[in-house]
Formats: sequence, C-alpha cells, structure tokens
Amino acid sequence: MSDAAPILDLQGAEVRYGKRVALSGLDAQIGGGAVGLLGPNGAGKSSLIKALLGLVPLSKGSATVLGNPVGSDPARMRRRIGYMPERDAAFPTLTGYRATWYAGRLAGLPDDVARRRAHEVLLFAGMEEARYREVSTYSTGMRQRVKLAQALVHDPDLLFLDEPTNGLDPKGRAEMLGLIRQLSRERGIHVVLSSHLLRDVEEVCESVVVINGGKLVMHADIEELSAATEMTWRVGLYGEGSSFQALCSERGVNAAPRRDGGFELSLPEGMNPREVFALARASEVVVRSLEPTRRSLEDALMDVLGEVDA
Repeated sequence: MSDAAPILDLQGAEVRYGKRVALSGLDAQIGGGAVGLLGPNGAGKSSLIKALLGLVPLSKGSATVLGNPVGSDPARMRRRIGYMPERDAAFPTLTGYRATWYAGRLAGLPDDVARRRAHEVLLFAGMEEARYREVSTYSTGMRQRVKLAQALVHDPDLLFLDEPTNGLDPKGRAEMLGLIRQLSRERGIHVVLSSHLLRDVEEVCESVVVINGGKLVMHADIEELSAATEMTWRVGLYGEGSSFQALCSERGVNAAPRRDGGFELSLPEGMNPREVFALARASEVVVRSLEPTRRSLEDALMDVLGEVDA
C-alpha cells in the first residue's frame, strides 16, 4: 500500500443495529487514490460508509477520516467529504439544478458559490439542459448523475460512492465510471467506491478492501493481487479426455473440463508443463494445444469469499 498518510484508519471498528452485528473488529489503514470497497450484498459495505460519515455510531473501536476522528467536528468533515448514496437523494419536485444547489448549501457553501458550483458540476456530470427539469422526470442514469453532482458540489477531498452504477445500462455504466476515473486521476479527489461488481472496481481503483459478513477479509493493491493469482494451463486434446482427466487426478493435477472438450489444468508446485504431454501419451490422447492462462482477479476474490463462508 502507499506510504502516504491513510485517508481511513480503522481500529477494531464495530457497528451494531440492536443485537445484529453489521461490522465486527475492522482493522485497516487505507491509503489514498481510488479504493474499491467490495463484498456481496449485505456484507456491511454501506454500514461502514455510514459509520465513517458519522451517520451511525461505532459500538466499539475507533476510526479516523482524513486524519480526523469520526464525529469530532461534523461541520468541518461535511466540507471535506462527498457522499453519493445508493438510494435517490433529491426531492422529486426539485429540478436537478435546485437539488444540487441545495446540497451545496447544506455543505456550508454561500448562496452565490452554491449556485455557481451547481451549474459547474451538473455540466461535468453531463446534465446540460436536463438540469432544469424536475428530478421526477429523470431516467435512472440521470438520477445517478445528479447524485454524483450533489456529492461534488462543495469540492470535497474525499468522495464516497455507494453502488454508483446501480440500474445503469452498459453505456451509462461506462460513462459513470469514466467520470469517476477523471475525478480520481485528473482532479486528485480520493475515491472510495463501494460495489458488489468487481468489474467496476477493476476499471477505476488501484486498491481494494473486501468485506464479508461484517469482517475484513482482504486489503491489497489490485496490481499485486492480479500478479498473485494462480497460473493455469489450458489444454486442447484429440481423443477421449476422461482417461486423461483420471490420470491427471492420480498425479495431483486438477483438470477442470472446458466446453470445447479440453481442460483447465492447475499444476502442482514444481511440475513442468511439458509433463502434460507425457500424461497425454499415457492416456492415449494427443495434445493439440497447450497455453498458459492466468486466473481472473474475480476468481481469486471469489475463492477468498468462499474460504470465509466455508
């Protein structure tokens, strides 16, 4: 992780709703840039964001955001943090412009500054003339863009985005992720992107925090995590593959069948890929292709989540 001061510092953080534990014993120092917050639905991602925003109290432990203890100076932190919630956050009878201006006023901006900034961020979000229409007339994609504008209107240092591509079609999703990339890489705003979609995080973020069942199960740079994924070999065969698969199992090689009749091979440590040809000869089949492939980052994360659930 980065040597810079962490934007988030969690020490034994716990959140409870009555008897239900939403987060338990989270310890992490999270650096800046664009950080992905991953986990299945109900994992505790939204609870963590709300705790860091001071919207729900910590039952145990402590947390700092941008070096400030959560809850120590709410007004100051509202000026430094933007939040795009998963659900709609504007009165439906307001225009996109009025909803964004109102968010700026709530963040402490003077009226004239809030008006100017509302126009600027709505234009950045691609709303243009649509900013003068009522929110109730907007499509899902337009409502997402207004939420992003509301989170940006006061020019925050840190932006929390909770499922920003929810309900978007492929074009809208690509456009939203492009805006988030621009904020992080060109405007220097720290981003915490909460999602259950790994593809969104891979496209935008440099590091990832994975939560499952309210517990931290992984915190790593995406580049390092990708490099650490297991190398496998894809083999195509001429002949009946059942005997080849059985012999592979005897030799400690995991051979997962593929739809094309070949196999995905996970070789034990120290085994030379050339030995696959010997296994084929012994099985009376012919290798027509053998190529290395790397398991996807998604597969690696699913393995981690599976180990936690086991």
